[in-house]
Amino acid sequence: MTADSPQIPQLSPLLATERLLDGALLLDVRNDDERAAGFAPDSLFIPLPELEQRADELDAQSEYVVVCRLGGRSQKAAEFLVAKGFAVSNLDGGMTAWAAAGLEVTTPDGGAGTII
Repeated sequence: MTADSPQIPQLSPLLATERLLDGALLLDVRNDDERAAGFAPDSLFIPLPELEQRADELDAQSEYVVVCRLGGRSQKAAEFLVAKGFAVSNLDGGMTAWAAAGLEVTTPDGGAGTII
């Protein structure tokens, strides 16, 4: 993050789930293979390389918690979205922290997922 970068709130998995219960949306910006291995239920999926072209799919009135595997890519996505006027937080530690906190990770077929 540079000195000119916006400050992005960094949320623990617990704080992120509180935000989600309050109506925020979880935005997963990992790659296809990571997503297929396991994801948080009800999360939206736009891989980071596609975010700039697909940002118009997001509701500018919604709040987003952005997540990747460890938090680096989601931080970049969050900075991009804040610059576009979105209300955004970053999930500190990413899906690795989410799973370590005992939160649900699933696969597209509904099975137990893993984080790769």
